[in-house]
Amino acid sequence: GRVREAVAGTPIWAALAGVVVIGWVVVALDGGTFFASGNLTNILQRSVALGIVAVGQTVAILAGSLDLSVSYLISLASLDGRESMLVPAIALTLALGAGVGLVNGLIITKLRVNPFIATLGMALVLRGYIENNYDRPTGAVPESWESFGYTRMGPIPVSIFLFAGVALVVGLALRRTRFGYHVYAVGGDEQVSVLSGLRTHRVVIGAHVICSVCAALTGLFLASRLGSGTPRVGTDGGYDLESIAAVVLGGTALAGGRGRVAGTVGAVLVLAVLDNIFNQLELDPFLKQAVRGVVII
Repeated sequence: GRVREAVAGTPIWAALAGVVVIGWVVVALDGGTFFASGNLTNILQRSVALGIVAVGQTVAILAGSLDLSVSYLISLASLDGRESMLVPAIALTLALGAGVGLVNGLIITKLRVNPFIATLGMALVLRGYIENNYDRPTGAVPESWESFGYTRMGPIPVSIFLFAGVALVVGLALRRTRFGYHVYAVGGDEQVSVLSGLRTHRVVIGAHVICSVCAALTGLFLASRLGSGTPRVGTDGGYDLESIAAVVLGGTALAGGRGRVAGTVGAVLVLAVLDNIFNQLELDPFLKQAVRGVVII
C-alpha cells in the first residue's frame, strides 16, 4: 500500500521536472536566463501564499469536503494589520480563521448542508462584511512583520520556511496521527466510518478548522507583502479555485480519501514555475490563463 501511494505521488514531481526543463529551454530561446537567482526567488515567493492555503484545502478535500470561502477569509485576515501588539493581532486573526472553519464544519455536519453550498454561503457572508466596511487598503503592518515578507537568505525568501513548516506539520499530522487516519477514513467512505464508530462530524469540523486557519495565515503573509490590509487580495488572487486546482493537480481525489500534502506542494511549485515562465515570455494574460487551464486538465 505504501509503495503504491509513493508511486501515485510521483507524477506531479515528474511534471515539475518536465516544466522546469521546458521552461529553461523556452526562456533560453527567448534570450532569457531561467536559472538566475532572481528567478528562483520569484518562483519560491509566488508559491508561499497559494501553498499555505492549498495545504489547508488538502485536509478539507481529503475529508470529503471543500472550502470556497478561503479567498474572502484571506482578504479579511489581511485587514487586521496594526502598528502595535503584533503577536496578539496574529493570534486573534488565526482565532478568527478557526472560528470561520468551526462554523463551516457545523453547518456541513449538523445542518447537513452540502459543503459547496455551505462554504459558498460563508464566502458571501464574508464578502458582504468586507464590502460594507472596507473600500480601500487599510491599517499598517509593523515593520518587523513587513520585513518577514521580503527578507531573504541569498536567493531563498525566509517566508518559504513558513510554507514548508505548515506543509510539514500538516503532512505529518495526516500520516502519523489518529486524526489523520480518521480524515482518510471519513473521506474514503463516511458511512463505513460511522459504522466503525468514528465520530465523523468531529473529523469534518476539524478539517475545516485547519483549512480556515491556513487561509487566515495566508492573509497575514500577504499583509506582510503589501504593507497594509487589502480588501480584495484574496479574491484577486483567486485562491479559492486556485487552491482546489492545486490540490487536485497534486493527485488528491476530489471525492476525498486519497492524496498527500507532498503532491499539493509539487502542484503549487508547478503553477509557480509556469507563472514565472509566462511572465518572462511576457505572454498575454488571457493566453496565460488558457495555458494554465490546459495544464490543469
